[in-house]
Amino acid sequence: MPSTSPLNDTIARVTARIEERSKELRATYLDRMRQAAEEGPRRAHLTCGNQAHAYAAMGQDQDALAQGRAPNLGIVTAYNDMLSAHQPYERYPALIREAIRSVGATAQVAGGVPAMCDGVTQGQVGMELSLFSRDVIALAAGVGLSHNTFDAAVYLGVCDKIVPGLVIAAATFGYIPALFLPAGPMPSGLPNDEKARVRNLFATGEVGREELMKAEMASYHSPGTCTFYGTANTNQMLMEFMGLHLPGSSFVNPNTPLRDALTVAAAKRATEITALGNDYRPVCDILDAKAFVNGLVGLMATGGSTNLVLHLPAMARAAGIALTLEDFDDISAVTPLMAKVYPNGLADVNHFHAAGGLQYMIGELLDAGLMHQDVQTVAGSGMHHYTQEPKLEGDAITFVEGAKETQNDKILRPARDAFQPTGGLKQLAGNLGKGVIKISAVAPERHVIEAPVRIFEDQHDVKKAFQAGEFTSDTIVVVRFQGPKSNGMPELHSLTPTLSVLQDRGLKVALVTDGRMSGASGKVPAAIHVSPEAADGGPLAYLRDGDVVRLDAANGTLSCLDDSFLSREAATADLSGNGHGVGRELFAAFRNSVGLASEGAAVVV
Repeated sequence: MPSTSPLNDTIARVTARIEERSKELRATYLDRMRQAAEEGPRRAHLTCGNQAHAYAAMGQDQDALAQGRAPNLGIVTAYNDMLSAHQPYERYPALIREAIRSVGATAQVAGGVPAMCDGVTQGQVGMELSLFSRDVIALAAGVGLSHNTFDAAVYLGVCDKIVPGLVIAAATFGYIPALFLPAGPMPSGLPNDEKARVRNLFATGEVGREELMKAEMASYHSPGTCTFYGTANTNQMLMEFMGLHLPGSSFVNPNTPLRDALTVAAAKRATEITALGNDYRPVCDILDAKAFVNGLVGLMATGGSTNLVLHLPAMARAAGIALTLEDFDDISAVTPLMAKVYPNGLADVNHFHAAGGLQYMIGELLDAGLMHQDVQTVAGSGMHHYTQEPKLEGDAITFVEGAKETQNDKILRPARDAFQPTGGLKQLAGNLGKGVIKISAVAPERHVIEAPVRIFEDQHDVKKAFQAGEFTSDTIVVVRFQGPKSNGMPELHSLTPTLSVLQDRGLKVALVTDGRMSGASGKVPAAIHVSPEAADGGPLAYLRDGDVVRLDAANGTLSCLDDSFLSREAATADLSGNGHGVGRELFAAFRNSVGLASEGAAVVV
């Protein structure tokens, strides 16, 4: 076990504040979970007819299921082969079933959940369903688990909205254990900075679509997660920091002997922590305030995706925990940025993993008193388990102590000598509302941008203005009516090349929006998730072209310098076109009932 310093005062204070704020919500949640757990293994309450239906297709496992004396795992899978990150999951159910038969247990695919690829829908209409897919995933997983035949659940998911949706479901069924099984990143291909360079050249017309396509295909080239440190890989980090993965399993490449052995080990571990054994670990006990604080620390220390500022409050609320933007901000202020992974640096997640990865980082943060050691995890009691890394001995996994020194200080540094003393996210507040900015990749001289605004209500109009040569001076680009009520809050990542080119030309440029940016967005200052959104009467609706706005990441402010702007009549937008096409008709109820972005933009929690 690593030697840990006393817990940092701010980490302790924020944790206590979250616990106090959540006291009533958490107590109600835990009472419900304890009541459900006391009813015993779920299959015991099914009639014979219920059980016959449940086991009819299970072949050699029918007798073991009918006897009900061994654990039965429910597999919730987000497999599809549209997502490279999820294609490896095609093999997992068979691998899991075979593995746990050796210990007398059984497994059934409880259900599949949808999983869309944001890389396919970037800049497209389909992206307007992306954020809401998180809530659909939670609902779909809930339907699968509602059969009530499972002693534990294993969740197969990696990417942007999938893991948060699955965590919401796992917390809702918190009286049974939950393990998350990753699939791993694809091997390194074309370096991410070279891909970005070609994208910028294409944006300026210096290369054609053939060269752009060649670069993209060389970057996204095989099964596995995209190798930049966006939302998908941030999710995988969180699952380790929050104790829901086996240690060291996040960034092992797909379809390798170690990857398969980790999947087998995780499935067997799930059978060991059910209520039928001696090490019962329901996920409701794992997902407490300390686990979420550890997740926030990991988000800041790694320079993780801004999308988790939306997802973590929703995930937490499902477990009876109330998070606020203030919690993110205060933890960021004391957490050192220890990693430089693209877009915050040139390395990808494979390089990060080779440099010591999460095991080194977690050991450093524990030693610095910046993480809670006294937590419950699927691996055992205590966060020290996650300083260990898996090794393959024959066909079996053993865990050994991870790296004590960084293997590459250009990628991963100790907490005492970090890349910067604070984390990668900053809360913004002012007369334009509340938002967030990711500054880990933004040069310090760009942390404060003051300039006239140019107002847009469609991201494609920004590109048209750029192509027409309309940006010739310092500009803050405001793209409003992009919040969850307006159109589902699509990512505006396709604006990154355009804004990057303007910045490279020497202009001071920034983005302000009530929409989202991708977890891969980096060097252009972007005030995002501005709340309340324009369609909900938010201040962005009162801005006009030429108003001077100050985005000050150093002091955490976002303001129009003319305080009288709120006395104007608010702009309105014709949102009728957002309600149909590519499935948008089906999500009207979601747009009408979604919560504030500052509270997670959730529908089901």
